[in-house]
Amino acid sequence: MTITQLQYVLAVAEHKNFTLAAEKCFVTQPTLSMQIQKIEDELNVLIFDRSKKPIQLTDIGQKIVNQAKNIVNEADRIKDIVEQQKGYIGGEFKLGIIPTVMPTLLPMFLNNFIKKYPKVKLIIEELNTDEIITRLKNGHLDAAIAATPLLEEKIKEVVLYYEPFVAYIPEGHASFGKTEIAVADLNVDEILLLQDGHCFRDGILNLCRTAGKSDANAFRIESGSFETLIKLADEGLGTTLLPYLHTLELKEKDRAKLRHFAEPKPAREVSLIFPKTELKIHIIDALRQTITGVVRGAIAFQNVEIISPLAKNKA
Repeated sequence: MTITQLQYVLAVAEHKNFTLAAEKCFVTQPTLSMQIQKIEDELNVLIFDRSKKPIQLTDIGQKIVNQAKNIVNEADRIKDIVEQQKGYIGGEFKLGIIPTVMPTLLPMFLNNFIKKYPKVKLIIEELNTDEIITRLKNGHLDAAIAATPLLEEKIKEVVLYYEPFVAYIPEGHASFGKTEIAVADLNVDEILLLQDGHCFRDGILNLCRTAGKSDANAFRIESGSFETLIKLADEGLGTTLLPYLHTLELKEKDRAKLRHFAEPKPAREVSLIFPKTELKIHIIDALRQTITGVVRGAIAFQNVEIISPLAKNKA
């Protein structure tokens, strides 16, 4: 058997379709089918049950796929070893970033990174946390930037920074006159949140649960963007919470409506996450160093309390 044959097996196992797997592997469907047939003949087993739609792994096929993932990863590691020995930092690198981090963090480090490492071809996608985890496990991402902890067994987390939550309080609100606020000042009936699926939303829900305000049904889920939430708050429809880096881009009239929390400030932990196989670790390290170098000057908060994006029973 060959590494290429194993890659074909993994593609079919993922897509559950020979034609789609062939497209993803950039070969014809007959070529892919023939190579998988060869490996099945060599092992004298059926890896796939072709009678089912979609195609399913047999019991022995599942075990073969689990081992094939290890073999393909180790083969890729050999390339990594050679590149690191040569001091070469380059090649394609797929990075996922969650939506509430990408607009503020990416402009801060991208230009510095591509100037310092011009041989790295960064392919960046905005993805939610669940999509990121799935793609990391399937080998379709090399690394990602997300709110942590995630407590995924096969994923390593390296903290980049801690980003405080900041309240946006419109004029006329009862808390507008305060210089800083406490979590107890939050009113669960009026907080405007991002749509379901955003981990920043989950962090706010958990923040209020820590204050004993656990009526999640009281939250109004209004929008997919912070800009819309701010406009809704200005219309008198409630208050909202923003990540600190996002507040740096607000106009002066809107910055006057920001209220920081009393210490320890509730904050989210933002990390660079990647498979524990640590493939392309030299690029991952270069990315980490670049990001921490630029963020260190933007976030100087020390006394913070990390609010997990996970529900209490999962943390």
